[in-house]
Amino acid sequence: MKTIKLKIKSKNKTYPVFIGNNIIKKTGSYIITELPACKKIAILIDTNVPTKFINILKRSLKNFNITLIKFKSTEKEKKIKNVLKIVNLLLNKKFHRNDCIIAIGGGIVGDVGAFAASIIKRGIRFVNIPSTLLSQVDSSIGGKTGVNSNYGKNLIGTFFQPDIVISDISVLDSLPKREKICGYAEILKHSIISSRKFFFWLIDNSNYFFKFKDKKLIQKTIFESCKIKSKVIEKDEKENNYRKILNFGHTFAHAFESARNFSKNLNHGEAVLIGMICACEFAFEKKILKKEDFNIIKNHYKKFNLPKNIKNYFEKEDINKIVKFMKSDKKNYNNKISLIIIKKIGQTPKIITCNENQMRIFLKKKIKLIEFVKSECINLSLFLKC
Repeated sequence: MKTIKLKIKSKNKTYPVFIGNNIIKKTGSYIITELPACKKIAILIDTNVPTKFINILKRSLKNFNITLIKFKSTEKEKKIKNVLKIVNLLLNKKFHRNDCIIAIGGGIVGDVGAFAASIIKRGIRFVNIPSTLLSQVDSSIGGKTGVNSNYGKNLIGTFFQPDIVISDISVLDSLPKREKICGYAEILKHSIISSRKFFFWLIDNSNYFFKFKDKKLIQKTIFESCKIKSKVIEKDEKENNYRKILNFGHTFAHAFESARNFSKNLNHGEAVLIGMICACEFAFEKKILKKEDFNIIKNHYKKFNLPKNIKNYFEKEDINKIVKFMKSDKKNYNNKISLIIIKKIGQTPKIITCNENQMRIFLKKKIKLIEFVKSECINLSLFLKC
């Protein structure tokens, strides 16, 4: 299978994204070509990445001075204190601006590695080797870095574009189905906000996609998703306005994750899937999203049993906590909650605002409906026992 090379152009940098099969072994040659002055490399290793891929990477870097750093990839470890540990280690090893950090792992390790690279001597080189579907199609490109705080997710960070991204499809073979669905969340998001054609291509090919056997289909899916995001980044690198469309579903999602204290029972991709369907329902209730498109999206969720119900994660007592985190979202203005919503599949979303009481009513209505259904089921079971 031929490797695809996608070029992403930001304001200050153009960098390649390589998408192919068994290409981690080419990392050394990619760095020699793209970063010829690099001598020292720190490899930030997600502990979830199989050892065989780490060994392949190390062999490809035999001509460099290597430092290995293992990182436990959880949202709770995504903290400023852990970034500073990496920074101090590399400063002690006298890393130069031409030297680099390679992050191999999921989005958390990519965020931490890129953030560390961005603040060491005001920026050293950074290479991202995303090992999950979610990170390959989303977080590995675009230059957003960040860590969590007590006030919410990704509220401390920088914009810092990578120098090289290496998306090796072979790494995805070992992913559990849950992780594949999480990656699909961002793919689906990109299609909904930008390409009706790609959305219906996904509908036609999802059965094959989730089997994860057709490498060329996986490669095409990753490429198309990255291409959509790259066009958004090129128009608005630092999220001054247009790039905010990439946050479709994320105002809800980040609040859900924070309200659950980043529990393993609700990971980012699942939160995004639930967040997107919430945003669609909110838009439909406001008569912004057309019924036909809303039903198409709902049916797609139903067919593949994609996470969609907040009932599985929250009770009505959690609503105030969710709204509190929604109010802390980076997109908010003038003490209002900003939501990215769609009018039609494939059409550029718009930003609307609502106050916290409107959001509280919306969430309460969803949870109350679930509680009513549960209550009816309990009453019916008691009746049947009688």
